[in-house]
Amino acid sequence: MLHLENISKTFNPGTINEKKALIELSLHLAPGDFVTVIGGNGAGKSTMLNAIAGVWPVDEGRIVLDGQDITALPEHKRASLIGRVFQDPMMGTAPNMQLEENLALARRRGEKRGLRWGVTKLERADYYELLKDLGLGLEDRMTAKVGLLSGGQRQAVTLLMAALKQPKLLLLDEHTAALDPATAAKVLELSDRIVSENRLTALMITHNMTDAIQHGNRLIMMNEGRIILDVSGEEKRQLTKQQLVDKFAQLAGVQMESDEVLLSK
Repeated sequence: MLHLENISKTFNPGTINEKKALIELSLHLAPGDFVTVIGGNGAGKSTMLNAIAGVWPVDEGRIVLDGQDITALPEHKRASLIGRVFQDPMMGTAPNMQLEENLALARRRGEKRGLRWGVTKLERADYYELLKDLGLGLEDRMTAKVGLLSGGQRQAVTLLMAALKQPKLLLLDEHTAALDPATAAKVLELSDRIVSENRLTALMITHNMTDAIQHGNRLIMMNEGRIILDVSGEEKRQLTKQQLVDKFAQLAGVQMESDEVLLSK
């Protein structure tokens, strides 16, 4: 479903602030893969997601999504192929628009815009059922402005919006980092369900090693623009936090007295 072939990205090349963010990175995802991504600050995690989303072009390499080379495709033309949920609950929705209007925008993503606008009765009934399935009571607040929702509710809505068009790839960029533990657990549970029920291929960045182990079918660890660990299946299920810390120290050549380098923000 996704092929990253030797992609590289350097910021501020040739200056004192030069930063090699990605170095000949290759990653292949099969359809239905749910991959968690961990690594220290500056490891290249968000740079990789931004490169996939088209936020900025890569310097070298190719990005192929479901057989289509999207390397040179601008960000707005990838919108119908890729769904994304950001760390900030304020992103990904239009706060001054109603909940049902946000869902309608998501459903029309990538389509040509005409003069007709509004939410039809059929759409409204569909959105009601989708929101009811979240179990947050939002089906009774469809005309409320999204900006009035809590952070967890907004992330749940953003998840729903990101998956509404059955994207080829779902990008979850530390989407629970700004939430309290209980709300984060609820959003992660919802993420699992949406990915599974829609049979989506997903990449999830997290700083929480427990979440990285417990969610998804595959885990990759990044360091200094490269993937240094890729585990799946039973090997992933048997991993512990301490084993991950030890593997990071071994593979990255970094000795740590705690897991702060890998885990903390």
